[in-house]
Amino acid sequence: MGSLDLPSPSAYPELDQNTLLKLFKSQQNHLNFFFQNLDLSQTLSFTQTLLNSRGTIFFSGVGKSGFVANKISQTLISLGIRAGFLSPLDALHGDIGILTARDILVLFSKSGNTEELLRLVPCAKAKGAYLVSVTSVEGNALASVCDMNVHLPLERELCPFDLAPVTSTAIQMVFGDTVAIALMGARNLTKDEYAANHPAGRIGKSLIFKVKDVMKKQDELPVCREGDLIMDQLVELSILGWLGYKNPRTIGQDAMAVEAMKKMESPPSPVQFLPVINHQNMVIGIVTLHGLVSAGL
Repeated sequence: MGSLDLPSPSAYPELDQNTLLKLFKSQQNHLNFFFQNLDLSQTLSFTQTLLNSRGTIFFSGVGKSGFVANKISQTLISLGIRAGFLSPLDALHGDIGILTARDILVLFSKSGNTEELLRLVPCAKAKGAYLVSVTSVEGNALASVCDMNVHLPLERELCPFDLAPVTSTAIQMVFGDTVAIALMGARNLTKDEYAANHPAGRIGKSLIFKVKDVMKKQDELPVCREGDLIMDQLVELSILGWLGYKNPRTIGQDAMAVEAMKKMESPPSPVQFLPVINHQNMVIGIVTLHGLVSAGL
């Protein structure tokens, strides 16, 4: 069967549930160590520094810490905060040109002795940027050359050799994303502003899309005309039946699309079609349940 052959039985013993549970509990304990020992005054100073930024907040890191730094920068961008990721390698080959004296550069490193970041520091200082190191090892080289250091308490890695960065990156992510939400609250970001930054998501669509954006226009309406076959008229009447023939629910074209969905799903029974009317109560379009679902609502 070639590539479809089933794999042969593994030479390794099967994992059991208790072993897996112990690992999750160990990771939980390591994370609890972080929460219990995090210096909140230090974290507050860091958060306030980011909040007061007059320029762009850049994040940098190498390896797994680099992935985390990139992700946190994307979180801030999604909240409408000027941020970005600066690769330490690319920075030394031209990308540092984006850095200005108004900017903040946050350097993520578990050890604080990452060579690529240490080479970046004097170059970033020459540009006048404010440097912050986020590290987990006390007395490291990076902390000694930056304007501010935030210590992320790390008990140990979950890795049995205490080497693979799996707990350190977890606390970096928790720290960065929590600070991001603190900035979100301090900047009084509204739900509408958040949605405007996520137009393709369901939340964004529910706060942006109006009925006129999703309705079928007048030339697409189910209307019976003189000369139509009786079978065609029955089809149109069946649609009117779905609307509620005596007192159909209606909505205006400038109403939010999510309101149309609420009306269609409301008692006494849900409907699949909703007429759209103008100020003269004339039908100018129709909203269909299928159309709303297709629009991502």
